[in-house]
Amino acid sequence: MCHRSAFPMQTKRVVLAQVSVCLGCCCGAVERGKPAVPVDWIKKEWKERGLKKSIQLTISGCLGPCDLPNVVSISSKEETVWLGTLCRFQDYAVLVEWASASGRTGRLLPLPEELTEFRFSPFRGGDSTAISELSQRGSGN
Repeated sequence: MCHRSAFPMQTKRVVLAQVSVCLGCCCGAVERGKPAVPVDWIKKEWKERGLKKSIQLTISGCLGPCDLPNVVSISSKEETVWLGTLCRFQDYAVLVEWASASGRTGRLLPLPEELTEFRFSPFRGGDSTAISELSQRGSGN
């Protein structure tokens, strides 16, 4: 049995962000005509670049919304940014390079301009332009 008091309520690991890549019912479903998600390549790059300790990677089941293929969410203590319809290998390469550069500097860098066209809000009434840019955090404190 799991007793709450047996586990600390604070993690020792401090990360800059959590990147979740959807590989659910629709995302990456090439057999259904959806664009591929290069999961093996992403995982290999994350490991080779030593990103696990600074930017966590999760290959997730469905993140929703399912009307957009290939959804990625980037969560930090300040915000969650949603990207959708990443269709080309290059889109993921830009994401990995951004994560790598952020990990090297020890702070989240601005998302590359190449990824801004993929931003959206998954929430009713959400306005993706109202989501502040990752770069507006300054030092990433």
